[in-house]
This record gives sequence, structure tokens and C-alpha cells, in this order.
Amino acid sequence: MTDPYDDELRARFGLEVDLGGEVPDDPWLHRMLMRRTQRRYADRAVPDSLVRLLLAAAFSSSSKSDFQQASILWLKDRSSRDRLAALFPDMPWIGTAPVFLVFLGDARRLERIGAMHGHALDNGALEGFFNAAIDAALALQSCVLAAETLGLGTCPISVLRNRIAEVAEILGLPDKVFPVAGLCLGYPAQSGFISMRLPFEATVHIDRYDASGLAEAVELYDRRRDARHSIADRQRAPERFGTAEFYGWSEDKARQAVTQEEVGFASWLKAHGFTLDEPGAGPV
Repeated sequence: MTDPYDDELRARFGLEVDLGGEVPDDPWLHRMLMRRTQRRYADRAVPDSLVRLLLAAAFSSSSKSDFQQASILWLKDRSSRDRLAALFPDMPWIGTAPVFLVFLGDARRLERIGAMHGHALDNGALEGFFNAAIDAALALQSCVLAAETLGLGTCPISVLRNRIAEVAEILGLPDKVFPVAGLCLGYPAQSGFISMRLPFEATVHIDRYDASGLAEAVELYDRRRDARHSIADRQRAPERFGTAEFYGWSEDKARQAVTQEEVGFASWLKAHGFTLDEPGAGPV
């Protein structure tokens, strides 16, 4: 029997994926498997009413203990938007996308709610930061999926944390409120391409974590991805790392990870209300 998602799974993973049995044929899942990031947008406004609908969808996400520690900043002011975009000239879509949202981890609100009821609490330990970050990330992904369901394109922007002090000043962020990612939003100007993902052999574990087959899985993945979308002519920092005979995804990501990004984010958090300690622990 032909799996209803054969084409989509092949597009996403670059190989045949055996789901192991019959599955329902759902139109939304077809779209989900074929989703793609969009960085170029048509000259077409997105109505505010539609953005508000997407905000409602974002805030329909799961939330740790119903604390609801996500906030979203809708950056509409053109001068502020231009200042933000100027910080990241390699990503012009930050300034050109019809809509730009910033998804915030908001550990501050829970403290203020506690104070409203006479309960003093400090939400700046590791758990408070982690829960707020996850709430914001869940809201971000829900917004992405809702937008794409309506024919819009999106591009998450995590690079905001690389210039955290300037970004926080532009956005007027108080203590214990931090950006998880921005989100460009608009009608796509082109179809874009599907980013191939690592196979289940590298990412799915049954009963116990087992990465014994990682090297082989990644090697085969690198070759599949290179055959579809080679980056051999865009080797990262060859003056530092040299030129690889074969340059695939894993070499590129390893080089990127070695090159530190978001330097200063942890110190900024600690200067703005977060201790990042274990709950109940004092400074170390």
C-alpha cells in the first residue's frame, strides 16, 4: 500500500520513510510536512485583523502550569523597526517583512501577579527562565503553523539575542523579560525550498538514548543533502578552518557552533533580574 505522505516524507528527509502501518490522510499534515521558511515577501499588506487572529492562535499554545509566561511585541513603529534591522544588515527581511513580531519570555508578569495578591516571589531562578523561554517558543511555533495554514510565510529570527543590549533598549524591555526570537511575517514572494532534516536514525530513540549510529546517519544525510542543495561553494570561514574536500551540513554546522554567537546574553540576563540558580539556591 502506498503511504499517503510518501512524496512529502521524501521531500523532507531525502529518503523513503516507512511509517510502519496505515495512517490517516490529513490535508493539514501534508502542508506541515512541506512547510518552509520564507525570507522574501510580496508587496502585500497583512491586515491587522489577521495578525490579531494569529496572536490568538499563538496564545492558544500549551503553557507550563498555566503560568502563561509568553508575551509578544508587535513592532509597528517604522523608526524602531529600522533601528532594529540596522543591527543585522545580513538579514534585510527583518526590515522588509510586512509584519515583525518578537516573542518574549516574560518571567516578570508572574512576579507582578504574585505582588497583586500579597505574595512575594522571585521568578529569576533557572526554572523561571526556562519555563518562560519554553512558553514563548511554543507560542512562536503555534503562530508559525497558523500563519502558514492561511497562506502566509514566516521566518524566525533568533539572532536578536546576539545584540541583546541594543535590542532590549529599542523594545523597551524591563527586567526579567527577554527575546526568544523575532518572527518575520508576510505573503511569500516565491515558493522557497524544503530544508532536508536529519533521519529518524539520528533523532528518534526508543526506550533508551542510543546515538551509536549517529556518525553513519549523519554521513549519509550529508551526502543526500549535498546532492539536492550543495553548499560546497560557501564554506564557512575558510581562513580559519581551511577548505574541506567535502563540505556538507555537519561540517558547516560544526564550524558555526564553534564560532560563538550570543556572547553577552547570559551576562545580560544576570544583570536584568535572572540569577539562573537552582530554585531556592543562593548565589554560587
